[in-house]
Parts: sequence; C-alpha cells; structure tokens
Amino acid sequence: MAQEISAEQIQQVLQGISVPPQPQIMVDLQMEQVMPSPDLRSIARLISQDPGLSGALLKIVNSPYFGLANKVSSIQRAVNLLGSRSVINMINALSIRSEMSDETIVTLNRFWDTAQDVAMTCLTLAKRIGCEAPDEAYTLGLFHNCGIPLMLKRFPNYMNVLEEAYCSATPERRIVDTENRLLNTNHAVVGYFTAKSWNLPAHLCEAIANHHNALAIFSEDSSRDVPLKNLLAILKMAEHICSCYRVLGNLEEDHEWLSIQALVLDYVGLSQYDFENLRESIRELGS
Repeated sequence: MAQEISAEQIQQVLQGISVPPQPQIMVDLQMEQVMPSPDLRSIARLISQDPGLSGALLKIVNSPYFGLANKVSSIQRAVNLLGSRSVINMINALSIRSEMSDETIVTLNRFWDTAQDVAMTCLTLAKRIGCEAPDEAYTLGLFHNCGIPLMLKRFPNYMNVLEEAYCSATPERRIVDTENRLLNTNHAVVGYFTAKSWNLPAHLCEAIANHHNALAIFSEDSSRDVPLKNLLAILKMAEHICSCYRVLGNLEEDHEWLSIQALVLDYVGLSQYDFENLRESIRELGS
C-alpha cells in the first residue's frame, strides 16, 4: 500500500502554489453521486443552477465529436442520456477552466482554447478506439495541464521554463525533468494534487501525474496499468493532433511524440497510416 504523503511534504512539493478549492457545485454533485441511488433529477437541477456550466455541457453533448443523432436541449435529457458519472466528470473538467481563467493573461486564453481542443479530441479518440469511458478521456484532456496556470501565477517566467522543457525533451530527459531542475516542482505534480483535492477518480489523478512519463509506462511489457495506459494513449495522441508542442513549447516538431509514437500506436493497434487518417478526420470535425 502506498504511503500517505504528509501535509508538510505536499507543501514542499507545491513550492508555495495554492490549489483552488473545489467549487460548491462539485461538492454537491459528488455528495449526490455517492448516495445508494443517485437522483438524476437532483443532479440535473444542481447543474441547471449554473448557466455557464449548463451551456458548456450542452455545447459539448451536441457537438459533432459526440455524434448524437438528435439534439439535446435540456440538462435533464443530457443527464438521463449520459448517466450521472459521465456528466459529473465533464462538469468537473469544465469547472477547472472557470476557476482558473484569468482574462488579463493572454497566454492563458490560448492555453485554455488548446485544452478544450485536446479534450474534444480525447473524446473522439476514445469513441473511435473503443474506450469504455469517453467522459474520463474528456476530463483528462481538459484537466491534465491544470498545473500550468497555477505554475504561471507562482513563477512569472514559467512559460519560458516550459518552452525550454519542451525544446530540450529527449527519451532520456522528460519535460518535467527540466521543470524540476529549474523550479523544484512541475505542472504534472501540481495538477495531480489539484485533481486529488477535487476528488477526481484515482486513476485519472494517476494519469495526470504521469502524463509526461509515457515512455517509461509504455516501455513496460506488462498487462499492468491498463486503465492508465488507455487514458495516456488517448491523451498523447490528442496532444499531438492538437499541436500542443507549438502552443506550449513554441516548436515546429513534437519531440515527445517522436519518442513515444511507435509504442503508443502499437498499444492501440493503429498503423502510422491509420493514425494519419484518424487525425485528418478529427481535424475536419473541428473545422
């Protein structure tokens, strides 16, 4: 059993970064979810009280990425259709953006736009390759880099550090290794503690913590960590398709993807040709 980390150790890892508290709507929704028989009407009513989240949820559900035959016009219908767990996962992901957005930081506007693209691409990939929980893939896509805005608030030069980290990434040097060397912490571990404090499922927290550790995880020839590998495979493909390396690393080439693409594509059973076709079809969805 993993040893519990003390509050002092967490503070040391976070380097003075304060994790935003979970919004009250998420606390209420999760309390409803753990009831012996969650009331879908109560869940829909709670979500409907927040017009911003309601609108964002309906926009996602009605997007081409979701591929529903008929338009969903009410939160109650969305909850009935998707189930409480899926809806609550997606609301959690949408909440992180509203909690961390800062209109005064132009960099963050572009960052969140890309995060939304990654999340929608994760959703599509999950459906195309037969992942059982596309809502979790969506949540990971929007939530996985939530440590970046927190790092930027704490370290004004953080985007320069992140560019250097992307630029110097090799099979031997992970993106987070450069952050650790220069700042004694990194966006993946900050994101992990944020996800944990927001009560995200443990395997999603683990995926956030390890999203720059894919090479080591996919190099392990074992049937262990299948849920983690499924989520990471989808995320790494989505990040590449959405050109995160350009937005976050200011690069023309995706160094991280080059070192993991063969392992990831082999894991999901796609050839390079299949992947390129999939990438084009997803880009057409978003255009």
